[in-house]
Amino acid sequence: MVSKDAFIAANRFGLGPLPLELSVIDKNPRAWLKRQIVVEQKTPPLLQNLPSVAEIMRIYVRNRQQGNRGQGNRQGNCQGENRQGENRQGENRGSGMSFRQQQGRDYRNSIYARTLNVLQSSQPFAERMVSFWSNHFTVSNASRKIIGPIAVAYETDTIRPHIFGNFEDMLRAAIHHPTMLLYLGNHISMGPNSSGVLNPRGGGRGRARVRGLNENLAREIMELHTLGVNGGYTQKDVTEFAKVITGWSFGGRGGGPEGPHGFRFKRWYHEPGPKTVLGHVFDGGGEDEGIDALKMMAHHPATAKFIATKLVRHFVSDKPPASAIAKIERVFNESKGNLAKVSEALIDLEEAWKSPFSKTKQPYELVLSTYRALDIGEPNKNDILKSLGELHQFPFKASSPAGWSDLSEDWLTPESLMRRIEWTRALAAKLPRSVKAEELFADTIGSVASKQTTFWVKAAPSSEEAIALILASPEFQRR
Repeated sequence: MVSKDAFIAANRFGLGPLPLELSVIDKNPRAWLKRQIVVEQKTPPLLQNLPSVAEIMRIYVRNRQQGNRGQGNRQGNCQGENRQGENRQGENRGSGMSFRQQQGRDYRNSIYARTLNVLQSSQPFAERMVSFWSNHFTVSNASRKIIGPIAVAYETDTIRPHIFGNFEDMLRAAIHHPTMLLYLGNHISMGPNSSGVLNPRGGGRGRARVRGLNENLAREIMELHTLGVNGGYTQKDVTEFAKVITGWSFGGRGGGPEGPHGFRFKRWYHEPGPKTVLGHVFDGGGEDEGIDALKMMAHHPATAKFIATKLVRHFVSDKPPASAIAKIERVFNESKGNLAKVSEALIDLEEAWKSPFSKTKQPYELVLSTYRALDIGEPNKNDILKSLGELHQFPFKASSPAGWSDLSEDWLTPESLMRRIEWTRALAAKLPRSVKAEELFADTIGSVASKQTTFWVKAAPSSEEAIALILASPEFQRR
């Protein structure tokens, strides 16, 4: 019988054990986790051949151009840069697919590849960190504000390389990325005194149209990405910071110099003159203003407190202990946001190892841990995507920039519990006979199962019923 610590390592820090993996973890659960902390993260093979941001954006821009030429007027098109999402008119001439059809196909393929990568991964702690930070820097296609397949490319570009690197680098990469800029509308944000406003036909070679200041990205950076809602900033700080990052956009129809993944600083959108944010004056007159402001926020004491609280809530308890928060906050501050050291400190938290069931698996985690445990080969793409839809947690579909909730109460409503039970029963009914209930029990919850769960699993009238009971048990549904 493996230890409780092996269960916690595999489920709370990982994404559920593969068959027979618990016995390997049990030799030294903390060392097993720490071996996965590798600063240089490589793109997994399953994600290497997905459409890149550059490819996606080229199709997006070309589609808008074709739509504009075809309709001959501005009404109903994706002209300029103020229309976010997918153009329903243009077509990809190479494949014969409409733009919307192609993006839908690429989106589903990208989500499937992302999911397969996690199902097969021997580095589940690293994959959990990708998921955590991706949710922290949420982009969502729920209201079609972004182009579907670009979400996975965004995660691969900005989150995965930095999960054990430096928080400041991850922050800057995420905010520079076209996906984030498009999602929160910063690509159309113009300073009230920018040259594009004062001289709209002259700014940007005559391409700019007069637009207003968009505070969405500035607010979310401060509230959700760094300082936190109680981080000590004011509405005035938000407005000033929004002016600091005017001009942060991406390459458009007119081309021009571009940075990584298509980022482009549009000087004619940028608000000139000094801006004061949190008592710091920014007056560099260009992109560096925003970079300096992000650096200041990344190392702000409020950021350390906010990040520590989120991490402890995710890895320890819905009600994060103050003692654990203080430990992570101290490491974050002293290491200047070194996420490898922060991750090691999380593993060393004694509070994280006290109870094996203090957290609830979110639906996506439930699907991942179930298929990892079953070991039935590569699951069918439609089955995976259907499951995520039925359980109401399709990746990159969070309803707001706050991302998916990390609280059990938001995932354990009567309706959601019924969906989980129905899903486990339906899955158990179509599993091959090679899946044995007694083996699944030993490979997953055997070391922590209550007497009641053990009794009902053993008393099940069939293997199918026993498997359904295991997957629906409190021990399997929690981590």
